[in-house]
Amino acid sequence: MASKRDFLNLLDYTPDELKGMIDLAIAMKKNPEEYREALKGQTLAMIFTKNSTRTRISFQTGIYQLGGQGLFLGANDLQLSRGESIEDTAKVLSRFVDGIMIRTHAHSDVTGLAEHSSVPVINGLTDYNHPCQVMADMQTIKEKFGKTEGLKMCYLGDGNNMTVSLVNGCMQFGLDVSVVSPKGYVIDQKYQDESTVNATERGTKVSYTNSVEEGASGADIIVTDTWISMGQDGGEQKLKDFAAYQVNDAVMSMADKDAIFMHCLPAHRDEEVAASVIDGKQSVIFDEAENRLHAQKAVMYNLMKK
Repeated sequence: MASKRDFLNLLDYTPDELKGMIDLAIAMKKNPEEYREALKGQTLAMIFTKNSTRTRISFQTGIYQLGGQGLFLGANDLQLSRGESIEDTAKVLSRFVDGIMIRTHAHSDVTGLAEHSSVPVINGLTDYNHPCQVMADMQTIKEKFGKTEGLKMCYLGDGNNMTVSLVNGCMQFGLDVSVVSPKGYVIDQKYQDESTVNATERGTKVSYTNSVEEGASGADIIVTDTWISMGQDGGEQKLKDFAAYQVNDAVMSMADKDAIFMHCLPAHRDEEVAASVIDGKQSVIFDEAENRLHAQKAVMYNLMKK
């Protein structure tokens, strides 16, 4: 049996491999009919233990547009909810389907599924990272600027799974990135140290700061995320702590005049981002959302094409 690859972390791939997927995604977007039977007759199992709009619809539509079918499996649809192991689930599903996508909480569930599955596994989101979202982000950036290399991204927000994925994506696609978070909400120091070394090895820069002005100054891309992620509590205090980190017109004025605004959605207007920004001319959020479909089609094609 030929060896299989999974899509769990952007750092598992070379920059050239990832850039090739983005080029394929752009080609698929322009000429979808050319790929209508690319995965004909294949089935993607889609496991969801966290709710989703964009992930479910984009994967299910994407596999259909490639000639296959998607099977939605909610938290109560599998014996996992009754104690069956990840190992057994992976081995059983591998006998039925051609690929597995999972959106869940613990990253160890994804890595465990991939370890014991004989078919490709795609990480649709975990509490650690969200690589599919960043593939769509990088596609959007390339469409808007004609390149990814040499640009600067500024991410304002909590130190969370999007922070990890955006930093990894910037390193792989040649962007400098500045992560701006309030004190007490920065990402783990271990990851800061590792990413700084990795970025230097790749010829890019990553910085972590509490200063909005330092991070946003001259940026080509301003990105934010919800301040309170799914399932989190402590909302009132967090809203106070993040009040000075809203992406508003003043922040956008610190960035390059041709800068774009991005958000992975869902968004809360006038919390993490001002309505004037997210609904303004610099916002590309709906292009970004659409590109989940195309980027994930490219990932599925690369993993599942026989």
